[in-house]
Amino acid sequence: MWIFFYGLLLLGVGSFAYASLRAAPWVPLRRQDVKRAVALIAVKPGMIVYDFGCGDGRILAAAAQQGAIARGYEISLFPYLLARFRQIARSVRSDKSAYGSMDVRLRDFWFCNLRDADVVFLFLMPKVLPKMRAKLEAELKAGSRVISYVWPIEGWTPSIVDESEGYPKLFVYNRQGP
Repeated sequence: MWIFFYGLLLLGVGSFAYASLRAAPWVPLRRQDVKRAVALIAVKPGMIVYDFGCGDGRILAAAAQQGAIARGYEISLFPYLLARFRQIARSVRSDKSAYGSMDVRLRDFWFCNLRDADVVFLFLMPKVLPKMRAKLEAELKAGSRVISYVWPIEGWTPSIVDESEGYPKLFVYNRQGP
């Protein structure tokens, strides 16, 4: 029994470490930050919203509640399980006709395709943003938006910078084309 417990603990801690090295550690967003981000997403029914490093799925759930098709990727086990719980709880208590959908995957977002994305939300470390910028430039369609929480994407000019007092900045970028 103890071996199982320690194995599970090692798996959880290892996945946190891997996620931190790969793109970002898990830092839950505050309620107000989720509201600000979703307001900037400006969800329309059927809109496809991606959240890379979706953590416990707060952005996904809020976007789906407003009618988006919300897709999240997380590689850290514990936050992924929280996001799946949020997804299941949401589907149990919601009227499916009134909400969009929420999908959470235990996968590395570097391997997903963004060609159908309308909005991509990021809360990643600055060291990975240049690589992410290249991915976004290669895959996003014209008219897509990128919202970066806390850190700007170098080389891009934001169309909006939300600087609410006492809260981290949110940078909104509009993809102009290939």
